[in-house]
Amino acid sequence: MGKASSQKQSRREMIEKMQREQARRDKRRTLIIVAASILVGLAIIAYPAIRLIQDSRTRNQAISELGVSASAASCDKVTDDDAKGTQDHQPDGTVINYPVSPPSSGPHYATWAPFGKKFYSVDDRPPVPNLVHNLEHGYTILWYRDTLPKDQIDLIEKISKAKLPDSSLGKFIAAPFKESDGLPWPDGKTVAFSHWSANEAGKTTAKGHRQFCGSVSGEALTQFMDKYPAMDAQEPNGG
Repeated sequence: MGKASSQKQSRREMIEKMQREQARRDKRRTLIIVAASILVGLAIIAYPAIRLIQDSRTRNQAISELGVSASAASCDKVTDDDAKGTQDHQPDGTVINYPVSPPSSGPHYATWAPFGKKFYSVDDRPPVPNLVHNLEHGYTILWYRDTLPKDQIDLIEKISKAKLPDSSLGKFIAAPFKESDGLPWPDGKTVAFSHWSANEAGKTTAKGHRQFCGSVSGEALTQFMDKYPAMDAQEPNGG
């Protein structure tokens, strides 16, 4: 009996030891889960706050300070296009083949892209004819190749949030341009600016303006927008 009792006691002690070790492991696992959950929760809370702080700083930063300098952007000279299509509103969905790429004027849909939105990605960009309508109202559009690396697209988005030149009146949109959207761009050019100017004094034909650059340059964009301000437009008071 003594030996059997001793064996039972040993088994109980072993079971209790195993239970204590399991309890410690469970407690440690619980603490790890709780700590990880707290860290994830803090990250979820902190990320929007950090973005808000970054965006606030960006809003006070002139776009000319972003990207490479104008001299380093490999920009071509501005191309002037004979502009057509004022008030030429086509039904949504109509296929419009623009004679230049990206378009700087022309027929367009009756609805323009929202005036308050300044940056579009490939996933949310409206059709090109909607954006051409914005050109009619004095907008400058920065078109970028949809194949640009993410860091360059992020830079363009940052430019869209930064302080625009006063000449722009805030009328600016950055949008991707896909290969299927129009004629090929010059080799090595990754961004393009376009603006639709009003009729010049003594002339019956308005002008569209385009400039291609090889790199993202807020300074080059500023120079373009100052040269072709928002009030130099077909319908500058719209939008």
